[in-house]
Amino acid sequence: QVQLRESGGGEVQAGGSLSLLCTASGVITSAVTAMGWYRQAPGKQRELVAIHTRGGTTDYGDSVKGRFTLSVHSAKRVSLQMNSLKPDDTAVYYCNLRRTTGSDGWGQGTQVTVSS
Repeated sequence: QVQLRESGGGEVQAGGSLSLLCTASGVITSAVTAMGWYRQAPGKQRELVAIHTRGGTTDYGDSVKGRFTLSVHSAKRVSLQMNSLKPDDTAVYYCNLRRTTGSDGWGQGTQVTVSS
């Protein structure tokens, strides 16, 4: 069973930076088709932050383009550098992994809080 271990996050003032790291286990590399991050703010739907596909493309949510960078360390390890953080970036951030089976794996989530 796939497990996603997340680290990082925390609280920072607006304009600051944070980084997140996600490492997957329990899945073979060839079965991974994409890996990245989503987030969910209170009262809102979960939304894409950034995701890298096996084909080599990285997609970013419109609200984070130019400020966040997804780094791919391996097929099962990614990090997210978040710069110029805004209070609207406050959310629980979830690591996501997609597999050839079509099923997704999710991390338990890590809180990011940006104060004004």
